[in-house]
Amino acid sequence: MNHFSYLSLGPGDDWQHPPEPRPAEPGQWPKLEAALAVVNRDLTATLPGQEPLILLVAPSEEPQVYVAMPDGRWHGNPVNACDLEEGDPPEPDDPTTVLAVVADAAQETITELLWQAWPICWEHKIGMHPRPAGTADDWYQGETDADGPPVWWCRGSRDGDCHDVSLVGELASTLPGKQRRALRRSERRGDGRP
Repeated sequence: MNHFSYLSLGPGDDWQHPPEPRPAEPGQWPKLEAALAVVNRDLTATLPGQEPLILLVAPSEEPQVYVAMPDGRWHGNPVNACDLEEGDPPEPDDPTTVLAVVADAAQETITELLWQAWPICWEHKIGMHPRPAGTADDWYQGETDADGPPVWWCRGSRDGDCHDVSLVGELASTLPGKQRRALRRSERRGDGRP
């Protein structure tokens, strides 16, 4: 989805090109940048060769920030507060919330634009989702009593063996041995190749 999907013209409206989305300036969204760096560690560990995700700003009255592919494509909702009240910060304030929101947006962008589940639980071979650590199977987004750090959570098999796989940003430690060694070699070389 991109900003052109929301553009409509009515009778008498002149066509005006809306401002193009652009990569966020370094330091402009520090909490979102820090969270994206953590999520990009998981991306690098689990999808070798995939370039890191970026923050993309769609200019408007209140700029909207998206987690995007390096080429500027994105899918999903903005990661900053869209309907700011007077005095609200332009990005979420709590680092745990920021990391959860960015991880969710990154997962949606990767899944929808690369057409693959990401990240995958190595044990169950299914996609995982970000949620607070230690939440029960019946947890839902917005529940107020879940205050653990964000983890990648796996629903498990039909037997109901759901589990927290790792903290967001720490997926490299859960990789099978061969993939973990390949990741370490690529980090030593500094080329990002396995």
